[in-house]
Amino acid sequence: MTTTHTPYDTISLIGMPGVGKSTTGVILAKLLGLEFADTDLAIQAREGRTLQEIVDSEGYLTLRRIEEEVLLAIDVSQRVLSTGGSVVYSEAIMRRLATAGPVVYLAADLATLERRVAANPLRGIASDGAQTFADIYKERTPLYERYATHRVDAANGNADAVAARIVSTLHADA
Repeated sequence: MTTTHTPYDTISLIGMPGVGKSTTGVILAKLLGLEFADTDLAIQAREGRTLQEIVDSEGYLTLRRIEEEVLLAIDVSQRVLSTGGSVVYSEAIMRRLATAGPVVYLAADLATLERRVAANPLRGIASDGAQTFADIYKERTPLYERYATHRVDAANGNADAVAARIVSTLHADA
């Protein structure tokens, strides 16, 4: 794997749970010679518990509040950031990410995402427990599209192919 130069200091990946932000983000960081940060892991490290434990004990709104605190506090420079799927509910986070560099929406159709999430159901999805995954998808998709500076198909191909598409997309706009 060769490192490619990027004109960007920070690249943020947004999208639904199961779209591959973490897996693709690691590969993208290697390709671009940047550090990788998974904000869900940063939340878990700070809180000393999983996202699902936070949702189960204090509710999804607490998880979203913690997510905002963490993302407004962490160093985002020289990194590929894999964000939690609910970051788009915070205008403050999205302003910070947009100021730092490109915000790449990894997009996939609902059926693909449902298949991927079914393999790992305890993900700590920050949503009202009454909402189905399809409801969350319908609610969040317009927000991802609103905040994204770039949209990349993440439904087709493996994480290496998605990372290569991101690099190609970013270089085309540089």
